Amino acid sequence: MIQAIGLTGGSREGGRPAVDDLSFEAPAGRITVLLGAEGAGKTTALRLMLQLEGGRGVALFRGRPLHRVPNPAREIGVVLGDVPGHPARTARGHLRMLTAAAGVPASRADDVLDVVGLSGLADEKLGAFSRGMDRRLGLATALLGDPHTLLLDEPSRDVSPREAAWLHGLLQGYAAQGGAVLVTSSDARAAARLGHRVVTIEEGRLAADQSAADFARTRLRPRVVVRSPHADRLASLLVDESQRARPGADPNAGCAVEVVRESGSRIAVYGSTCAAVGDTAFRHGILVHRLADEVGDTGPITPLTRADGRARIAARAERSSPDLGTTPSDATVVPVFSEPATATPHAAVALSGGLGGTSVIPPAADPDATAPPPHLVNPAPPLDSTQSPVQTPTDLPTPTPPTHASTFKPLNIQGPHKPLKPLRTSLSPGAPGPAPASPEVAARQLVSLRLAGRGPEWPLRYELRRATTDPAGLVVAVLSLAVALVFALVLARAGDTSRVHVLTGWPRQLPFPPAALAAGLIGALSFGQEFRYPALAPEQGTVPRRLGLLAAKLLISGAAAALLAVGTLLLDGALVRGLFGSAGLPQGGDWKVLAVSWTALMIGCAWAGVLAAGVFRSTAMGLAAVLAVPVLVLPLVQQALETPAGRSLVGVPARLRSAALVQWPSGFDQAVGTVLRLAAQPVSGALTLSLTALVFAYALTALRKRAR
Repeated sequence: MIQAIGLTGGSREGGRPAVDDLSFEAPAGRITVLLGAEGAGKTTALRLMLQLEGGRGVALFRGRPLHRVPNPAREIGVVLGDVPGHPARTARGHLRMLTAAAGVPASRADDVLDVVGLSGLADEKLGAFSRGMDRRLGLATALLGDPHTLLLDEPSRDVSPREAAWLHGLLQGYAAQGGAVLVTSSDARAAARLGHRVVTIEEGRLAADQSAADFARTRLRPRVVVRSPHADRLASLLVDESQRARPGADPNAGCAVEVVRESGSRIAVYGSTCAAVGDTAFRHGILVHRLADEVGDTGPITPLTRADGRARIAARAERSSPDLGTTPSDATVVPVFSEPATATPHAAVALSGGLGGTSVIPPAADPDATAPPPHLVNPAPPLDSTQSPVQTPTDLPTPTPPTHASTFKPLNIQGPHKPLKPLRTSLSPGAPGPAPASPEVAARQLVSLRLAGRGPEWPLRYELRRATTDPAGLVVAVLSLAVALVFALVLARAGDTSRVHVLTGWPRQLPFPPAALAAGLIGALSFGQEFRYPALAPEQGTVPRRLGLLAAKLLISGAAAALLAVGTLLLDGALVRGLFGSAGLPQGGDWKVLAVSWTALMIGCAWAGVLAAGVFRSTAMGLAAVLAVPVLVLPLVQQALETPAGRSLVGVPARLRSAALVQWPSGFDQAVGTVLRLAAQPVSGALTLSLTALVFAYALTALRKRAR
């Protein structure tokens, strides 16, 4: 259950709060729709509940505020907009990356992709997804951790009616398993079709908290639509006849007729019938172009079960090779449940056909009177003459609302029962996929895949999957190797005598080697891409500054920088030796010192990029911090080393050896001397100083955010 108590926050014009003292409940096993016009405060209310905006009030999820939930991704699924994924990342790669963040197995990604109908598009880039596919992917992201609560902000906005019907059906199936669903909407008709309860807000305040049946009776009254060139005259006649009707002679006497002019030639008549309106028009010789009953519904809509086209493939396969042993009596029949009168009344819907195939026709009665049970209009045709998949609510048993998200009732299946097949299927484009299941069956399959216990979050695995699915890092590494190789060949041909500059491709005219800048850019991308495409925290757009995540990013970026350093040395050395022979390589020098110093420089640049991008929340600022090391920090360090105190650092290794009480082993002595000699270099000092400052800045930003 979701409980919102006294939510107040946001801002409007004039200093008024966007949400003002809003309180409501969203029980488990029900869909609660937060209805309001644009700017009514629906999104602000969700953000206040998720503690993404400052304000007053409290939101409880199963009796706990959000900060008391151990792992929100495993308990609360949230969709507040489009999926902020990298456009070059595939759908499977995006979800597998998030499985590590939520602490669930990687196979869960394929399971939810199949449930939302995207398994055939698992290897497609996110940048090629349509709006409907993006909404399906967002729902898959919300369901990834197997949550007991869903919070969705206008999930069916700007999608086709078939996509919206499928989405509504899946949410109905999820709620039938005991999950709590809170959905915002600005469409009253969609709210009546989808929700069990409708909470209406106006200008941030609670306007009504009604059951779906009460809402449909008061907000979606039946009406008679008339289109006529003499609409104004007909409206006046209808009102006059209603006022002059005598109770004994006219059966319509006492019924208040309300006429609303919708356009120049179109009027809507409430409290009357087509027969009465047509009779009035005929008696007065008024030409009528259209006369019809409307109930505020769009009519039946066939849900788009899958977005990857596998439904059409399966249908063609069934037509080409029909199963002669299957009879209509073996078909699976999903009954329609009506809600008890004492609980939350709701319009009956045909689960097997989605939500678009039914309409709620509330009677025109007094709002204070008890609402009669809703009934169906234009039900789906029966399978045979004796059995129909759509039944009236009075013919069905009244189920008890589920009390826990993990408890659910099995499908009512007539005929031989077959075990549920695994969700994992072949993803080859040409292979025929499984027969499309209804959204409710897909939701039941998803809930049946219960995860065993709460698992820890895996930041290292998350960062590894993020880095391997981001093509930008690979492109930067390849370009860096190519540039370093070209510079190495040019320097070797020019007869440069510096082994460091030749093997690293570092022209003397540049303040820093290109490979080191590439390592810094790879490190900056690890945090910069998080802020540009906040897949880790899409609701708030900020990345959690936890120590585990920082350590994982430093480790992965450092390993990538070390591999780039070794690859640069080996590739440049091998190609220079192959083209110019051993004479092309400068002689002398210590290879071990060169390899260690070069690798340390690359790792330090990568770490500087990671920390700077985390502090300034930008890839460009991370790269700028790396460039600032040779341009700004290095001259300051060189000036400091020219002082007497700085020159004394040159003799530190010898003084440490002489001060030792025991004789150091020769290998250890050589290693310590190498490290101290590298530390005394101006570049090492500048990089160390920059890293120290960035570590303190990162710690301050993390502590400030935690305090807020």
